[in-house]
Amino acid sequence: MLEPVFRSGDTYAIDADIPKDAALDYWFGLERTVFVCEDAGVLLGTYYIVRNQKGGGSHVCNCGYVTAEASRGRGVARAMLAHSLEVGPGMGFRAMQYNFVVSTNTRAVETWQRAGFEVAGRLPGAFRMPSGAEVDALVMYRRL
Repeated sequence: MLEPVFRSGDTYAIDADIPKDAALDYWFGLERTVFVCEDAGVLLGTYYIVRNQKGGGSHVCNCGYVTAEASRGRGVARAMLAHSLEVGPGMGFRAMQYNFVVSTNTRAVETWQRAGFEVAGRLPGAFRMPSGAEVDALVMYRRL
């Protein structure tokens, strides 16, 4: 499920040719709590939640979401987002921040905004698409 998303190179700031072991280490990294969304044993999506910063920023979490290709457009990302907003406070988080949302990922941007996230910052040309085009990356934030 992670491989096609990482290989596409258009939503995550991860090398498109990342080896499988490194991709799994990234997703299941230390201090990350990983959840899956499934239906009758079929994996529909996965997400992680992790402390965004240490020390004074440890009350803010960060999440990453991936939906299986066959499950896109079925509300899986919204369900995983709702779950992360529900479990975040129980894990001690008071806010959620997405550090690097690719502005051309309009489906994600619109989903996060409908859930109350605001664009806290715009990084002009900070993400290079596989085509070489540079597009903006967004910092998105919401209190929990």
